[in-house]
Amino acid sequence: MLLLLNSKMNLQKERKISKDRVVTYEECRKNHAASIGKYAVDGCCEFMPAGEDGSGAALRCAACSCHRNFHKKVVRQMESCCYCFSKPSTPK
Repeated sequence: MLLLLNSKMNLQKERKISKDRVVTYEECRKNHAASIGKYAVDGCCEFMPAGEDGSGAALRCAACSCHRNFHKKVVRQMESCCYCFSKPSTPK
């Protein structure tokens, strides 16, 4: 029971953390010359989904036709500043 409760707490922590992160997929790293023992990439610089979110085509890149897993995953922390939400000061 304690283990189950602990795993639920970890999931809640992960969900909170994921709200503070932005995930992007950058250049394609698929080696198109692996079958001949060489290394060559296609030059695709950014993942662009070929379909709508939730569809199978959304995991394919519209530019290079590779799966999203071949693209470099970059996780960035969202920056927030406390003064952005403060009330504007009134002139005296």
